Amino acid sequence: MNKMMGFLAGVLCGAVVGSVAALLLAPMSGRELQSQTRERFDDLFDDAREAAEAKRAQLEAQLAALKARGASREASAPAQS
Repeated sequence: MNKMMGFLAGVLCGAVVGSVAALLLAPMSGRELQSQTRERFDDLFDDAREAAEAKRAQLEAQLAALKARGASREASAPAQS
């Protein structure tokens, strides 16, 4: 999970630096630049959301496997009085 958070932080920082560079160096009009920047931000946000959903699904599958393993151990353990 630490690697994922580091990756997402890196993606976010890269997006910010890229946006600032685009604003300073872009040969477009303000409206065109705003539109393009908004599109890129939306794409980045969608990518981050998809990555978070994939990670959540992976963690939920791991949790279900751990619960199943725990339930099978409880069922096979002898009862103690």
